[in-house]
Amino acid sequence: MPELVGLVLPGGPEFARALRSIWDRGDVAAPLPWDAPAAHLESLLAAVDPDWVLTPEGTTRYQPADGHPRTPVEAERTELIDGDALVICTSGTTGRPRAAIHTHAGVEAAAFATSTALGVAPDVRWLACLPLHHVGGCSVLTRAWHTAAGLEIVPRATPEVVERAALAGCTHVSLVPTLLHRIDPTPWRVILLGGAAAPTDRPANTVATYGCTETYGGVVYDGLALNGVSVRVTLEPGEHWSVPAPIELRTPSLLRAYRSGTDPVADDGWFRTGDLGMIDPDTGRLSVTGRADDVIVSGGENVWPQPVEDVLASMDSIEEVAIVGRSDPEWGERVVAVVVPAERSRPPTLEALRAAVRAVLPSACAPREMELRDCLPRTTLGKIERYRLRTPDTGASRP
Repeated sequence: MPELVGLVLPGGPEFARALRSIWDRGDVAAPLPWDAPAAHLESLLAAVDPDWVLTPEGTTRYQPADGHPRTPVEAERTELIDGDALVICTSGTTGRPRAAIHTHAGVEAAAFATSTALGVAPDVRWLACLPLHHVGGCSVLTRAWHTAAGLEIVPRATPEVVERAALAGCTHVSLVPTLLHRIDPTPWRVILLGGAAAPTDRPANTVATYGCTETYGGVVYDGLALNGVSVRVTLEPGEHWSVPAPIELRTPSLLRAYRSGTDPVADDGWFRTGDLGMIDPDTGRLSVTGRADDVIVSGGENVWPQPVEDVLASMDSIEEVAIVGRSDPEWGERVVAVVVPAERSRPPTLEALRAAVRAVLPSACAPREMELRDCLPRTTLGKIERYRLRTPDTGASRP
């Protein structure tokens, strides 16, 4: 039976050598954040439950810290088998990360599906700059290895690092949308965007990807499924295609199971993502509207945050915005706009937000409350942690 090694190393050649060494022994790797606070790292270790932990100081047998009993317990966890390659934790935007087990066959399928879609050329050179404990970063390594492409690995993505890599000959990169506006994108042949909604005004050399940890990264590019991938939305009888519905995926790169002992893949091979979207019957393109658990039911009307955020993000007075629902005795939930103003001394008014939204969306979508913050809580991949915004910030401003 393979052993599981928690890989707690910064991004770079040493990480790549360690991962290859683990695989050469027939074992399985669980990449984990090397710079995480101790308490957070311990919670991830408890969920992954490795046999060993490899850090810059060496390899040690894993022993749970006090207050962190092994979860899942031995009787409930999924044991590893030959062919397993990676155990990767979800980003935890709901506050409850899960550990997905991926096989070598699935990792290879993902690499070739992406490379087929983008086109393979002898001079392709990938930059791996996203955190390697997420599929957005780790999949760059495995994609380059399986397709014999060039590869450069750096510990973290900064505008300076990304731009230097392009000048040094890197041609392809995966980025989060928040970084796109901080770099010159023109030297890059291809920029994959994932982890959050891609901007509508993105450059022509960018590709908006959709996927998740369970699919080992993006499997839908610019709304269309990659080779070997199927996508569908599960409408209720009588519902029109323009009503957002749960998105399901079927792909060779799906996880085998969660480490917690659960298998989220249906008997027919479909995986329900937890996201909502629509498929245009004329073009076949998928549009993602957001997480199913992000839907706000206000006065009996469904409000999806993403369209409201798109409207408000176009306002000059707003730097960042997130739409969440909060409990309301009259409406069930009220729509709240959490805003980072472009100028702290001149924030927008709630009336201006409501007018902008009501000009293009149903009136139920207009925020009933605005909260000002200095920044929005995000994961390392740039996803907004909405669960942290559903509780009011007692120190925030409410004009």
